Amino acid sequence: MPQSDLQLMNYSEILSQLKAASAFDLYRLRAAIDRTLDEPTWMIAVQSRLRVGQTIEYFDPQANASHTGQLLELRRKQAVVLDKVAGQRWLISYAAINLDGADVDIREKPPQGLGRNEVAVGDRVGFLGRDHKERSGRVIRLNDKTVTIDCEQQQWRVSYSLLHRVLDSDANIVDGVEVLGPPAEPTRAGKS
Repeated sequence: MPQSDLQLMNYSEILSQLKAASAFDLYRLRAAIDRTLDEPTWMIAVQSRLRVGQTIEYFDPQANASHTGQLLELRRKQAVVLDKVAGQRWLISYAAINLDGADVDIREKPPQGLGRNEVAVGDRVGFLGRDHKERSGRVIRLNDKTVTIDCEQQQWRVSYSLLHRVLDSDANIVDGVEVLGPPAEPTRAGKS
C-alpha cells in the first residue's frame, strides 16, 4: 500500500465497520494481519528508514498511546528503544514504529462516556461517583471493562461508559501539585 494511502487510514471508521464482523471473522483477520507483518519485506522496509541514535515515535498497545524514544539497536525482528519519558529500554516490533507520523487517535462514538480506544494511560478524565460527587484524575491502567484512575492518592476502577474528558487547562498548580477543586472526601469501601 502506498505511503500516502497509509496516512489517510481512518482507524475510527475501520473499527466501526469491524463491529459488524463476527468473532470468527475478526480472529481470521488478526491471523492474516499477523502473518503479513511477519513477512521479511515489511521489516526490511522499516529497517531501511531507521538509523541507530534516531528519535522515533512508537505505539504502545498496553497504554494505547504513542511514545517517543531513541533507537538503540536494530535486531532481526525487533528494535531496542530507550523511552524518552520513562527512561526504560524496550524491545518493540518494527510495525509499532510510526515512521510517517500517522494520527493514532481513534475517536469512537459510544452512546455515552468514552470508548475503550479513546482513553490512554496518563489521560485526565472525570466521572460522577456513586455518591453523586464529581471526581477526576489521571488514568494509570487500562482494564478490559474499566480504567483505574488515580484521584488525589485514591484509586478508582471506573467503567469506560462513565468517563468524560477533563481539560488540563482547568487545573491549578499549587506548590507543584495539581489541584482541580475541593478535595474529595475519602471513602473506605465505595469505589465506582
